[in-house]
Amino acid sequence: MKALLYGVAPDPSVAVPDTDNHLLRSLACTPMRLEPEMADPGFLLPDWVITRPRLTGICGSDSKQVFMDWGRELPPTGNPMKAFFSLPQVLGHEVVADVVALGPEAQGLEIGDRVVLNPWLSCGPRGVEPMCPPCRTGDYSLCANFAVGPIAPGIHTGTSRDASGGYAELMPAHDSMLFKVPAAMPDEVAVFADPFAVMLHAITRNPPPNGGKAMVYGAGALGTCATAILRGLYPDVEVLVVARFEAQAAMARKLGATVIGHEPAIRVIEEAAAWSGGVLQASDGLPMCYPGGIDVVYDTVAKMETFEVAARVLKARSTLVKAGVHGPTAWEDTPLYFKEIAMVGSNAFGFEDVEGVRQHGIAHYLDLVADGRIDLTGMLTHTFALDAWRDAFGALATQDASGAIKVAFDFR
Repeated sequence: MKALLYGVAPDPSVAVPDTDNHLLRSLACTPMRLEPEMADPGFLLPDWVITRPRLTGICGSDSKQVFMDWGRELPPTGNPMKAFFSLPQVLGHEVVADVVALGPEAQGLEIGDRVVLNPWLSCGPRGVEPMCPPCRTGDYSLCANFAVGPIAPGIHTGTSRDASGGYAELMPAHDSMLFKVPAAMPDEVAVFADPFAVMLHAITRNPPPNGGKAMVYGAGALGTCATAILRGLYPDVEVLVVARFEAQAAMARKLGATVIGHEPAIRVIEEAAAWSGGVLQASDGLPMCYPGGIDVVYDTVAKMETFEVAARVLKARSTLVKAGVHGPTAWEDTPLYFKEIAMVGSNAFGFEDVEGVRQHGIAHYLDLVADGRIDLTGMLTHTFALDAWRDAFGALATQDASGAIKVAFDFR
């Protein structure tokens, strides 16, 4: 099969461009290459299947890995996730695919089924019995066995050298990892199941109060999904979105949010305060709202400046939800303790409670779209063939010019 393999020597024939865009410079020397004849995947266990991707979205975490974009360095303390990854990898976990082969013990699927992927390599896919306590309750992203064999370490599809991802013409998956897509749902909508479930987890477990005010920091795929969820499930909540690019801002306005720009930080604070009714207090640096007017911030960026701004505009005893993935950082966290703000991490998804119904977050997405309550039409802005992978990542590296929000590889 043809596949993009990550964790290999960079292509020496690619010249580093003369540009101030550090993402484009990094892309030229990224440790990933197109393998035209990589071995086809087999059944990792008897209840696994083989799928053929149709669309595979480029996740923000994938792009950070390809761009090697992990922010400024801090004193090294060792990456605590190192034990849960194995190289080389075929990335890609936002996948719409067709089932093309069934393992001898696979259940619930037929050849030809169109499916979306729940990528977590938790107890069930690994064949671990008995399941760990988180898996028994549907908290698959907190599985205790991400490094347990016979499958190589990896938290989800694309992070294990064995469980290759959707940047390839074929992809293995456990039968429990696949959800059938309704016939009427286009691939271009189904492909958002993963990022939607990520933000559904973050929001339903840290919901805004009735009639409250929520701020979504960042307006990429995760931020757009967050805005759609807030407008669809919490219609009495006011939503403020901090967007970097105009295409993102237009999508957020279409979904019914108020939008402000992302810089400079002092302007973000001032505009968030004016929108929410927060009272700015004088400072020799960035001001702080006290009292603040925002009940919860869903931070899909997770950098030093976003933490600092969020903590300064939030109410006392409110919540800052870290849903984005970035490198380690140091920040001025005085408002966190002074206002007794709860900072909460949110790690992907599993079974979620929505309006009295408990089921997998991806199942919620498929149902909400089918019911007409969620509409992410327009979020997929660019598609590319796998051979044009540098162009695909280039569109993400130049979003100000490309207008990209979500980019995907198209195998159809």
